[in-house]
Amino acid sequence: MKGPDRLSIAVVQGGPSTEAEVSRASAAGVAKALVEAGHAAVRHELDAFLAESLRTGGYDVVFPAVHGAVGEDGSLQGLLEVLALPYVGSDVLASALAMHKRIARVLFEQAGLPVARGVTVPRGDARAAAERVRREVGDRLVVKPSAQGSAIGVARIEADAGTDAVARALEEVWAIDDHAIVEHFARGREVTCGVLDLLRAEALPPTEIASPRDAFYTYEARYAPGRSVHACPADLPSEVTARVQEVAVLAHRALGCRDLSRVDFVVGDEGDPARVTLLEVNTLPGMTATSLYPEAAAVRGLPMSRLCGSLAAHAHARGPGRRNEARPLPR
Repeated sequence: MKGPDRLSIAVVQGGPSTEAEVSRASAAGVAKALVEAGHAAVRHELDAFLAESLRTGGYDVVFPAVHGAVGEDGSLQGLLEVLALPYVGSDVLASALAMHKRIARVLFEQAGLPVARGVTVPRGDARAAAERVRREVGDRLVVKPSAQGSAIGVARIEADAGTDAVARALEEVWAIDDHAIVEHFARGREVTCGVLDLLRAEALPPTEIASPRDAFYTYEARYAPGRSVHACPADLPSEVTARVQEVAVLAHRALGCRDLSRVDFVVGDEGDPARVTLLEVNTLPGMTATSLYPEAAAVRGLPMSRLCGSLAAHAHARGPGRRNEARPLPR
């Protein structure tokens, strides 16, 4: 360690994920912010050499800036636990639960949170599955992968599109994931709300997202400059803002998340402009120049350097995961 106020921080990026390029952009932003906060930051690729790089690097803390498979699903977090390195973000279990949306849905339902009606569909006969979900969920549907992010593989299907369109959407999801989630297409305003969990979990100001050139907040709308418009704080009635923030914190807690998360919603559906529908929790939200979480934190009064510096310092103070003494075998 380089002193009480200056930490040596490994920022992990990339990995075998469809979101690897997004991750590298996030890592560049995080590393820059950490240096501005007075720390030393080195970026490392999430690859077969990472364990040795971290083991020999003498780092005080690790800041994962990864998205998707291996980095955000608990795999990287498990490696960091084995290496006894403190790290920013949720632990192994919470990371895995949030990444696998089919499991997160079950926990949200058990917690009484407002999720859309829906079902999980494992890989199989697309035509038969499409007919079943239209009977069980309805004709207006969203089809998405269980374990992907950044809207990759997501399809919105209108009521008049027919069974063939649902079957095609299922096949496209199964090309990248073994499980598809099919939910009622809640038509409303796209809103997201960050949670910052240092001393206690607090909701950041919600953000409304408009994507005038896209059908919804697609991968392109998220990361291409100028493709989306963010309004933070979102122009919502005060009671709706309070409900979004309440559900965001409850969803964060339901999965056992820590440090930070970003929770996505649709506000308004079925003729009720105040209806709040919880979509998913992201345990490692994007930290790029167009990302929503750092933007909301800045509105809250936390510029990127203070945000990243506080997260790293909090993880360092928490330390590595608990280690227990081995018990001797009874004689």
